Amino acid sequence: MAIQDIYPTALRLLGRPVLVVGGGPVAARRAKGLLDAGARVTVVAPVACPALLELADAGLLTWEPRPYRPEDVDGVWFVQTATGDSAVDTRVSQDAEAQRIWCVNASDHEASAAWTPAVAVVDDVQIAVNAGGDPRRAMALRNAVATALETGDLPLRRQRAHRGSVALVGGGPGDTGLITVRGRRLLGQADVVVADRLGPRELLNELAPDVRVIEVGKTPGHHPVPQAEINRILVDEALQGHRVVRLKGGDPYVLGRGGEEAEYCRQHGVEVEVVSGVTSAISVPAAAGIPVTHRGLAKGFSVVTGHEELSEVPARPDHTIVLLMGVAALRDSASALGKAGLPRDTPVGIVENGYLPNQRVTIGTLGSIADQAEATGVANPAVIVIGDVVRVSPFAPSHFKTADYSTTTPNKPRTTPSPRTNQSTTRVLTT
Repeated sequence: MAIQDIYPTALRLLGRPVLVVGGGPVAARRAKGLLDAGARVTVVAPVACPALLELADAGLLTWEPRPYRPEDVDGVWFVQTATGDSAVDTRVSQDAEAQRIWCVNASDHEASAAWTPAVAVVDDVQIAVNAGGDPRRAMALRNAVATALETGDLPLRRQRAHRGSVALVGGGPGDTGLITVRGRRLLGQADVVVADRLGPRELLNELAPDVRVIEVGKTPGHHPVPQAEINRILVDEALQGHRVVRLKGGDPYVLGRGGEEAEYCRQHGVEVEVVSGVTSAISVPAAAGIPVTHRGLAKGFSVVTGHEELSEVPARPDHTIVLLMGVAALRDSASALGKAGLPRDTPVGIVENGYLPNQRVTIGTLGSIADQAEATGVANPAVIVIGDVVRVSPFAPSHFKTADYSTTTPNKPRTTPSPRTNQSTTRVLTT
């Protein structure tokens, strides 16, 4: 059977009687698919496998515990054979052919009047793949297409009018590979993207030409588009029937004002979805080989901005402090932590432009880091990590790596996370 002999179509079997001949696992899978399509399923087989018995016991299908009879095909719209006996399958197929009923012959795809494709559903898109009668090949192709749709590598965007919505998508620290699969898919479906300055900006270049990008990026002390205006844009665009993606750096709910945006959308009757992202508070230190917790060094961590009061944060080297947006207030923050009791020799690491080609790591102590940052021109975007976990970084000076901090696991060699090695990472040491 040549591929030119196939006419692809889809059957609507809602409420229509269909016949499955066979009682094994293949028959059960086919019966389940037909039930999902809304068909009224009758199974004919002397013995039924547990999966079929379960469907029959639940009243979802009718099981006739006997061999096949020619009259079983009378009045049905579709037949599926799956007996495992080619002679029986051929007889069923011939009886169906005589009555001009479409039949899938599981024993002989070349002689079959119809083929069952490999099917996947992504959102409201159904993918059906035929591959010359080779079911495993069809499944492999189906899986590849479904994955490409899931990840946004294939266009899933609607072209006809639809109900507007807003998705608050955390894009991670900036590397395009660190956005979630769900976030990537929603971005590919967007009509409008309201974009921050941070996040995976390169993905904007992959959008369709007619997708509008509205820039609302902020820098420290400079908010050209106020938050109230951002909220209004999201709602106005959604009420016009657009699918709106608010593409944010990191995670929308970690110092990202995503809660305010979601609340505003709900107050105005706009459907909103929140897609968590890889927060820079954890991922950017990891890019420099710094874990925020580490056995023997730190059991907990706090995430704050450099603009916040630090007096309530535990001032101990074994409690990691992660400062976001803290470069401008670094000297004041270091002073405040010192006054709270944090030792001046507590290690501090600053990671600028995490995961980007110009990533740079500066390592010092609480007493020296402000001077180092000014001398080397440290600038946002940067994440500041304060605590003994900085000792784990491969960029830390050798005298930071004390011999006894991992004494809880004396029989196991200490391993450190591998930093990104394909970047021009600079190490700045304390004097």
